[in-house]
Amino acid sequence: MGKIKTYFITGIFAILPLAATIFTLNWLFNVADNFAGDFVALFTGNRIKGLGFLTTIILVFLVGLITTNVLGRKLLAYGDNLISRMPVAGVIYRTVKQILEAFSREEQNAFQRVVMLEYPRKGIYALAFVTGTSKGEVQEKTSETVINIFLPTTPNPTSGFLLMVPEEDLIYLDMPVEDGIKMIISGGVITPPAPDKGPESATVPK
Repeated sequence: MGKIKTYFITGIFAILPLAATIFTLNWLFNVADNFAGDFVALFTGNRIKGLGFLTTIILVFLVGLITTNVLGRKLLAYGDNLISRMPVAGVIYRTVKQILEAFSREEQNAFQRVVMLEYPRKGIYALAFVTGTSKGEVQEKTSETVINIFLPTTPNPTSGFLLMVPEEDLIYLDMPVEDGIKMIISGGVITPPAPDKGPESATVPK
C-alpha cells in the first residue's frame, strides 16, 4: 500500500503540469471562441464554432508582430506604464510581470544555486535558492557577508520568502536548480539522486 500511495502521488505531480497547461489553453480558446463567435454572428447571424483556436493564433502573432517594431514597443511601454499606475491592478500587474520575467529569462540567472539552511529553527532544514549577494545598506550594516536567499513554498515555487542569511549558515548543494524546483513542487516525493562527487565550491556566483 505504501508503494501504491507513492506511485499515485508521483503520478499526480507528473500529470499536474500537463493538466494545468491544457486547462489554461482550453479556457483561453473558449474565451476567444465566444468572442469571435459573437462578432461573426453580428454580420452573418450564425455562430461558427472553432474560431477560438484561429483567433488565438492570429492574436498572438499580431501582438508579436506589433511589439517587434519601434511604434509597437512605444505603445506597449505606454500601456505598461498606464496599468502600473493603477492603485490595485498596478501592484498585481507588476508583481506577476516580475515573476514571469524572473522565471522565463535564463540569462538573468534568477536562481543561481541550491542551498540548505536551518529554517524555521535549528535542526530542521529547508531547501532554498541563492539569488545573489546582498549589497548596499543591507551589507554595510552587517558584520558578515549576507546572501540573498529565496525560500519557496510547496507546491508553488513562485511564492515564498526573501531571507538574507550569513554565508556561513548556508549548506551549498551540487544539485541542479531544476532538480531543486522539482523536489519542492513534488513536496519531496521526487528526490533527485546525489550527483557525482567533484570539486566543491563555497563561493557564490556573482
